[in-house]
Amino acid sequence: MTEHDQLPLPDYDHLPVQGLASRIRTLDAAGLETLLAYERAHADRLQVVTIMEARLADLRDGAQPSGGDPATPAADDPAQAAGGSKVSAATSGPPVNPPSHGDPTNPAQPRSTG
Repeated sequence: MTEHDQLPLPDYDHLPVQGLASRIRTLDAAGLETLLAYERAHADRLQVVTIMEARLADLRDGAQPSGGDPATPAADDPAQAAGGSKVSAATSGPPVNPPSHGDPTNPAQPRSTG
């Protein structure tokens, strides 16, 4: 049995299921078989096993590994998007009018009389 430290994907046990499909695309059939055996012997999550079996079938039918680094999440990895917003001052929207005061240039807001 392969030990955790020898798996082809670093920190495999901590990867979210959502990002796993893109990460395993970097593996060849031997690496994926190792990971699949580890998954079956430990957590044996149906969704993960199904994803891995489907990818293994693709590899056996001639698909090639994506060539990326298995330690680095793909750009379209949903797990990476959970890291936070990429909003900056240059990409943020216009300032919002304060809710307690009317804006005389905005007819949708009443003007304060006070």
